[in-house]
Amino acid sequence: MNPTFEQQALTLLPKLRRFAVGLAGHPADGDDLCQMTIERALAKRDKWQDGTRLDSWMYRIMRNIWIDEQRARTRRAKTFVGEDAGFAVGSDGGQEAQVELGNIDRALATLPPEQREAVLLVMVEGFSYREAAEIVGCPVGTLNSRLVRGRDALMALLEPDR
Repeated sequence: MNPTFEQQALTLLPKLRRFAVGLAGHPADGDDLCQMTIERALAKRDKWQDGTRLDSWMYRIMRNIWIDEQRARTRRAKTFVGEDAGFAVGSDGGQEAQVELGNIDRALATLPPEQREAVLLVMVEGFSYREAAEIVGCPVGTLNSRLVRGRDALMALLEPDR
């Protein structure tokens, strides 16, 4: 018996959220992006073909929403302090891990969007180069180039003595 569309989407939620937070750069923005992705996928579920990879389809939806949001964000002027201004207040325990994760998040945020996508899809989400290239919509060689440049940039930022 094949699981329903909703059941399959539900099992993808942790991976989708992780990818969304990585793309967006902030947990709250990532949650919003994940929610918009689920909403759009449910509204357009008739466009998904049974028997094809639901994860790739949903990652592509998320990527398209993220691109649209980035474009809209550049058009809007920032008026308020960013949400991340209060993230460190009241954090408890695990300071070293929190600092290291913060360093990684900041390093990822400095990468160009194409490199950040490649790093997140391959190194964090575990997609093959071919699968990630399909999600992004570019040739495998292009994705590989983006991944290598992104990985090298991250290493330079995180381990400057190396």
